[in-house]
Amino acid sequence: MAFDRRKLLMLAGQIGLAATVPAARLAATPRGDYPFRLGVASGDPWPDGFVIWTRLAPRPLDEHGGMPQTAFVVCWEVAHDEGFKAIARKGVTLARPEFGHSVHVEVEGLQPFRHYWYRFTLTGGEASPVGRARTAPAAGSEVDRLRLAVAGCQHWEAGFFDAWGHLAAEPDLDLVFHYGDYIYEGASRPLGKNIVRQHVGAEATCLDDYRRRHAQYKTDPHLQAAHASCAFVTSFDDHEVDNNWAGDHDQDGTAPERFAVRRRAALQAWYENMPLRRAQRPGANGPKSFRRLNFGRLLRMHVLDTRSYRSDQPCNDGKIEPCPISAHDSPTVLGARQESWLRDSLRGGSRWDLLAQQVLVMPYTRFKKGESESFTSFDTWDGYRPARERLIGTIREAKPTNLIIASGDFHRNIVGTLPARDEAPDGNQVAVEFLASSISSRGTQPDAAREKPANPHLSLVETVRGYHVHEITAQRWRTEVRAMDTVERPGGACSTLAKFEVQTGRAEVHPI
Repeated sequence: MAFDRRKLLMLAGQIGLAATVPAARLAATPRGDYPFRLGVASGDPWPDGFVIWTRLAPRPLDEHGGMPQTAFVVCWEVAHDEGFKAIARKGVTLARPEFGHSVHVEVEGLQPFRHYWYRFTLTGGEASPVGRARTAPAAGSEVDRLRLAVAGCQHWEAGFFDAWGHLAAEPDLDLVFHYGDYIYEGASRPLGKNIVRQHVGAEATCLDDYRRRHAQYKTDPHLQAAHASCAFVTSFDDHEVDNNWAGDHDQDGTAPERFAVRRRAALQAWYENMPLRRAQRPGANGPKSFRRLNFGRLLRMHVLDTRSYRSDQPCNDGKIEPCPISAHDSPTVLGARQESWLRDSLRGGSRWDLLAQQVLVMPYTRFKKGESESFTSFDTWDGYRPARERLIGTIREAKPTNLIIASGDFHRNIVGTLPARDEAPDGNQVAVEFLASSISSRGTQPDAAREKPANPHLSLVETVRGYHVHEITAQRWRTEVRAMDTVERPGGACSTLAKFEVQTGRAEVHPI
């Protein structure tokens, strides 16, 4: 892909770049290694387009990714074919040092529900890898089928990312929802039990730290392959910032004004490294990451933020014991603004509504190994019972035809239903929930002999790494639980652990 200087200046002028970039920079490229070592990605598809992303980093783990602190012009193309013989859209944009030399292009003018291929090129340099994405169906259109994967919790040190390679090979996948914990912020630990590869550097606390950690994760070829295979819808959970953070609070009792500086840096790096639209770019009050995506009449996807607006966890982050269920009364997970938005969003009239969010919504009674007393988690919706009651009230008021909840964070596969009342887990149900296990993060094996009878609304509780694949039609929602046989060494095999089906009009889930 060759651009002479005159054509490049004309293109730059058309989008207002010529006046803002010194002429010498229009033809310049960073010296040294290949600049697209972090791959490419696409995200948030609309009927007329999607976001395409890359980040220039010839030496990903060096300061600034090995890039000089100046802006660079990046050319982009979107094509109807993998060979780029029929170009649908093309243009130029800037990779600025203020955003870690990341590029976010919101491509428009494409046809609905079509596959496209995209790539980037530095002027005078090499082309990026090629990615593929599919636009969303047209508004109000009938859609025969969607295939959606859900995954997250990818701890670099705890395991290898072969699951992402298997996900990249899934046939006819339209979309991936990444629920969060894309990175883990902790310091490098010695190789040994439970640590199979190491982080680079100390615990991430500033912008440069978080950028380097994202870059390290993005160097994984399986993760790159998954991003190149289809569009992602991304959210964040706690480890993109700090374990179990909630609103203005971290787990260590840091003064809110000090924690705000760290949170701002972490979410800036998150935006820089995800295929997100400008609307999700962090401002003074952080990113507005909650949003909706529509897929014809078949599916409305409500992407929630369960970290930024929540109140602190009960019992001082669970450190004060005992912490009985009566103490699990922190008031909010979503915050008033997001709750109001969700109430309106659920009235969209889609055949299926998906709450794409981070932590377990269903009540879940647990047991510690060797102990007879049960307990409930303080960081899931179990710690926020008033908020869950309001959520259930919103669902009952909005009356969506079919409501599915996709969750993560727990490092287990949990399939079940959301009871209308905590006190009656086997009574009326208002939604079906699928909690996907981790890509690599470790979890504690549940005491299934005690936990299954204590949770009659659950159909599956299993600790195994992997991801979920959902196939959606007008009449049914079918889910396949993918399981890895190992993540402790490269080359893990993937198989189907279980299959479930939800019929339209019923908040029930059945094994198949």
